[in-house]
Amino acid sequence: MTKADIVAKISEKLGMEKGDVQATVETFMEEVKTSLEAGDNVYLRGFGSFIIKTRAEKTGRNISKNTTIKIPAHNIPAFKPAKVFVEGVKSNVEVK
Repeated sequence: MTKADIVAKISEKLGMEKGDVQATVETFMEEVKTSLEAGDNVYLRGFGSFIIKTRAEKTGRNISKNTTIKIPAHNIPAFKPAKVFVEGVKSNVEVK
């Protein structure tokens, strides 16, 4: 499912103009991004959390030059689904 699909579904369910829904979805995503960039996690009860995970420094390999490189510690954005969300997926989605 793409962002356009989400906009179309919300627009259809709520009877709103696609342009208004598009602006709402874009604003929501921008606010999540802004919060994470400011170091704040975003918690959506019953859905999940957008969190910042810290990755430790590690050693990697540059296989083209056959050298060892240090990958510095860094933060990455991550999504952690709520238990209700996980259980819904487990019970409704067939294992492939």
